Amino acid sequence: MSSIAKAKGFKHSKPGLWLSIGTSAFGAVSVYKDVRKARGEQDTLKLINAVVGALALVTGTALLIRELKQLGDDDVLLG
Repeated sequence: MSSIAKAKGFKHSKPGLWLSIGTSAFGAVSVYKDVRKARGEQDTLKLINAVVGALALVTGTALLIRELKQLGDDDVLLG
């Protein structure tokens, strides 16, 4: 198996999905800072951009959680 195939396989493994969810959590910190800055500057366009980014993070995280559940994870927190 080539290293590229292994990397693609990791992305769809349980550890890979957990890593992606963790990365999304760090992205949420950035979105929070963007929202605060936009509100402080009273910049509606920047605020809309930050909200759209937040929605993308929420949707992406939901997709990752769904894929994690489909792998048959027995974690109590995921139901």
